[in-house]
Amino acid sequence: MSAPLLPVRRLAAAAVLLLAGCAVGPDFARPAPPTADGFTRTPAPQTTETADIKGGAAQHLVAGRDLPGEWWSLFRSPQITDLVARAIRANPDLAAAEATLRVARENTRAGQGALFPSISGGFSHTRQQVSLAAFGLGNGSALFSLDSASLNVSYTLDVFGGIRRQVEQLDAQAEYERFELEATYLTLAANVVNAAISEAATQAQIDATREILRLYRQELDVSQRRFELGGISRADVLQQQSSLAAAEATLPPLIKQLEQTRNQLAVYLGAQPAQFTDAPVTFASLNLPEELPLSLPSKLVEQRPDIRAYEALLHSATAGVGIATANMLPNVSLTAGYGYEGTTLPLLFTPTGLVWSLAQAIAQPVFEGGTLLHRRRAAMATVQVAAAQYSSTVNTAFKDVANALVSLDQDAQALHAQLLSERTAAESLEVARAQFSAGAGSYLSLLAAEQTFQNARLLLVAAQAIRFSDTVALFQALGGGWWNRHDVNADIVDCCGILP
Repeated sequence: MSAPLLPVRRLAAAAVLLLAGCAVGPDFARPAPPTADGFTRTPAPQTTETADIKGGAAQHLVAGRDLPGEWWSLFRSPQITDLVARAIRANPDLAAAEATLRVARENTRAGQGALFPSISGGFSHTRQQVSLAAFGLGNGSALFSLDSASLNVSYTLDVFGGIRRQVEQLDAQAEYERFELEATYLTLAANVVNAAISEAATQAQIDATREILRLYRQELDVSQRRFELGGISRADVLQQQSSLAAAEATLPPLIKQLEQTRNQLAVYLGAQPAQFTDAPVTFASLNLPEELPLSLPSKLVEQRPDIRAYEALLHSATAGVGIATANMLPNVSLTAGYGYEGTTLPLLFTPTGLVWSLAQAIAQPVFEGGTLLHRRRAAMATVQVAAAQYSSTVNTAFKDVANALVSLDQDAQALHAQLLSERTAAESLEVARAQFSAGAGSYLSLLAAEQTFQNARLLLVAAQAIRFSDTVALFQALGGGWWNRHDVNADIVDCCGILP
């Protein structure tokens, strides 16, 4: 066995023994799931109230059923499905989130390189003239060339796991970006669907207002004829004109709201307002999902992207304690060099030109002014911060689901009551109009009936829209079914084996 190989093998054996040790610092353990049996203090009704109008269907909660990845398809609206698909393809915020994930993934892979030896090679050619007087050989000079070729290896032994903890932290940060991307997907889809619902509701309110204006104009014509016949005073006609003008004044804000909603939809789709020429979404194109999947409480922590993101931050903070601890312990490094030197190229690779070196180094921090100690304490405090944020996020998630369940029940009842109110107001208006036309009713009674009907009609449209929005809120609160989605490039999102 040659002399250079014996120390190398001994060093390799020592490295294996040292690396077999455990990494310092706490090992991350996922927080235990909540033990709650339900989302609300009292069990939520399994079936909601019905109303004989668009958006008034009864909805049934199906406990334990999984949420589909493309949950927006449950509205059975090709227009909404198309809008969401286009937004996912073109939204720049989503593209930025995907690029941020790629950055984190590449940083993780770059960090993994520190676990391997660093090898570099070099070649140099030097031509030099030296004075012989410097060596006591007279006053002449000598001219010579020196060629050298070398291979250098350096390796930091991860004795206490500091490098492994750094890779673990980078991996956790990539996991965080992974679920931030999923949160962006979910938020974008929910925003698009809610904007479409808002567009439909606003258009319905515009249509209702125009119908109400038509009725007001009819009543004004009747009032003018009765005034000409002496049946009512000029003041009554003017008051009717004032009511018509007040009703007309409510139309421009609705049109403005509709246009602003469409402009926002254009932005969600990665376009400019002038480029968005789609036909408006209407209530007629929407269908209220009648069977609503409801995840088990123990599953919510696995399905909510924000909870998984904060779990990753907790993991990253835990790895940070290991990094800070390893920085307080000895650092062991190995270096080796192997090469040849010669005054001419033919002599460069001869046995006489062989040069090699082996070195071992151990560095132990002795005095850092308390820097390393306090950095470790700061890392431990960071874990406490991350744990508190995780707990708060879990509580918020359960609150979101509970609020959605309460809203589904109460808003269904509100729609049923509002529909009854609108129909009653419509009948009352018909009676008041008939009486006024026949000269048996007062103008004030007619005016009151008109205003009551107008308010009831607009409130009914709002109640319809809320039923659809409540459903979106439930799907969003449950995590959006991202684990079942197939419309995303798995190579982009499945960094570090994070997909369940």
